[in-house]
Amino acid sequence: MLFLFTMIFRGRNTPRWIIFFIDLFIVAISITIAYLVRFNFSIPEIEIDSLPLIFPTIMGVRAISFLIAKIYAGIIRYTSNKDTERIFITLSLGSLGFVLVNAVTYFAMDGKFIIPFSIIIIEYLVTLFVMVFTRIFVKILYAEYVNQDKQKTNVLIFGAGEAGVISMNSLDRDQGVKYKIVAFIDDNRKIAGKKIEQIPIVHSEKLEEIIESNNVEHLIVSVQNLPVERLNEITETCLKHQVNVLTVPPVSQWINGELSFKQIKHVQIEDLLSRTEIKLDEKLISRQLSGKVVLITGAAGSIGSEIVRQVVKHNPKQVILVDQAESPLYDIEFEINQKRSGKSCEVVVGDVRSKERMYNVFRTFKPQIVYHAAAYKHVPLMENNPSEAILTNVLGTKIIADLAVEHDAERFVMVSTDKAVNPTNVMGASKRIAEIYTQSLNAKAKTDFITTRFGNVLGSNGSVIPLFKKQIEKGGPVTVTDPDINRYFMTIPEACQLVLEAGAMGNGGEIYVFDMGQSVKIVDLAKKMIKLSGLELGKDIQIVYTGLRPGEKLYEELLNNKENTLPTKNDQIMVAQVKEYDFDEVNRKIEHLIALFNTQDNMAIVKEMKDLVPEFKSKNSPYEKLDND
Repeated sequence: MLFLFTMIFRGRNTPRWIIFFIDLFIVAISITIAYLVRFNFSIPEIEIDSLPLIFPTIMGVRAISFLIAKIYAGIIRYTSNKDTERIFITLSLGSLGFVLVNAVTYFAMDGKFIIPFSIIIIEYLVTLFVMVFTRIFVKILYAEYVNQDKQKTNVLIFGAGEAGVISMNSLDRDQGVKYKIVAFIDDNRKIAGKKIEQIPIVHSEKLEEIIESNNVEHLIVSVQNLPVERLNEITETCLKHQVNVLTVPPVSQWINGELSFKQIKHVQIEDLLSRTEIKLDEKLISRQLSGKVVLITGAAGSIGSEIVRQVVKHNPKQVILVDQAESPLYDIEFEINQKRSGKSCEVVVGDVRSKERMYNVFRTFKPQIVYHAAAYKHVPLMENNPSEAILTNVLGTKIIADLAVEHDAERFVMVSTDKAVNPTNVMGASKRIAEIYTQSLNAKAKTDFITTRFGNVLGSNGSVIPLFKKQIEKGGPVTVTDPDINRYFMTIPEACQLVLEAGAMGNGGEIYVFDMGQSVKIVDLAKKMIKLSGLELGKDIQIVYTGLRPGEKLYEELLNNKENTLPTKNDQIMVAQVKEYDFDEVNRKIEHLIALFNTQDNMAIVKEMKDLVPEFKSKNSPYEKLDND
């Protein structure tokens, strides 16, 4: 025992074999105490004669059970409730075994017991008490004396439920910094004023008061599925007082069902912009995708790759991944093949603008469902390269749509953008032309053509959030085009979930619009990201306004001025009522537009685009003069 305390004071972990033998020593002492107490410190000679059988029997059973349960494996100074629970279960099962042995011998030996029941009970209670007490004593000793010189970090835990207790235990096990949990914070008034292991539970209305009076450095949000609005409120309060906000990951991500301190991460801007979990009609989606051959273009992109992940959950017969980006395509193939355990997943390196290559894909695999996510989407780049926007966004869509009809695909789901509404740039106009083509083609084809339209997605390639993160990591400045610019945001998974549901519920010809929630001012987004990084705006880092880029507008729309919407059974999906076009006229104009690629005359190409999309009015662009003319 002296060796154990020496190891503790030196901050070292006691070897497991020593813990094992100390536990057995405790059992031996407990047996002795049990006999002394049972016989009032005067053990009869007949009982002494039976000790050579009883003593090794109890010791042997306890030793075997300790080895099986590995109760010696835990680090004593970080003993948790789970360690105590394991000791309780192990000792209880061992004592139950003694009772069963007694029951057998009672009938086999004419009413005699091998081990007196009183000895079984007393030994069990003493062993349980001493083993638990010594561990808790060592834990307190280490926390209060050995570890007292280490830096103390005051912490609050938001949520006094089971996840909050688990978070507390994960802090106890951390060996790096000593954390002092000041209080549990909870919205439930009924439990306010109570305690968990002597730590008070305080109602959330007193959060600021607790932070100010205790010099709190971290607040850990342990509540699972906390509404985003509430998380934002908590974060705003903490940021005002320079308190770091951390979040506990979902239970599904815990390692072997246990939360590791290293899994508790700083809250991210994506956590504050995401919304309440979407309720999908999983049966409807599975009914459409199960057992089907599904083709996904742009499968290596941020949207396309997430559509792949969502689709494979619904047991399709085969998934065809098409993209021209070799390395990202390899990455998504590797990821999916690992998860699907060898199920059919075909990868095709190819360009949607190549009719011959795409024809071979359709002829070979005969897809029944097509998700068309391949597109150029960077506004300034396409403003300077309109011919490429036409080739990919218009011609690429036309080729895939025509082949879907030719090969009797059941359904074609096109991923569009809010920039197609009242477009002010070439990219948005090219996507609107693609919408018009697929919508007008629907009237002449057996294939159902469905368009989905949504705004910016968090973390996508080219999104403002990864850009801001890089700029903040480099110390700034953070560049914002205009102080009044705002955008809609949704996460990639929820956008793709809605794409699947809209694609499943459509009858053909619809343009589905997603509820994007409230628009966000980009400058406010930048300020919050700076605060979350622990930096002070104007002191540690600056925001610089660079002016609107070519084709960029201050705000995005999901419907143009002549459109309105109809509700669907999903509150987050609406059907846009849009103008219908004659396919023959649209096809003729689009073919003429595509033919202009060979001229490489940007003005002529954009002029033809404006003829196809009259509401296309350029902004901050050399093509504005076409509108004036």
